[in-house]
Amino acid sequence: MQFIITAHDGEGKLEKRLEVRSRHLKNLSEVKAKVLCAGGLLDAEGKMKGSVIVMDIESREALDRYLASEPYIIEGVWEKVDVERMNVVLLNGEKVGG
Repeated sequence: MQFIITAHDGEGKLEKRLEVRSRHLKNLSEVKAKVLCAGGLLDAEGKMKGSVIVMDIESREALDRYLASEPYIIEGVWEKVDVERMNVVLLNGEKVGG
């Protein structure tokens, strides 16, 4: 199952985000085989204001377990997290879905 996670930082959380970032990246690396794409959302000045992660993971329950371990959630960096199912059709220019 593929999911897109769109997470928005709380107001004034950039400093906290940078403080927690190494833990976030370490946690993400533990599921890297399931991550199709991940990166920061940027504001008009190019500063991080949130994140997007596209994952191919066995179930919503498995995704929820990952999110429960996410340092940006635990430390209150992400204020709003939206999760939606996704059908990945192209990956690195190759057709993978229908």
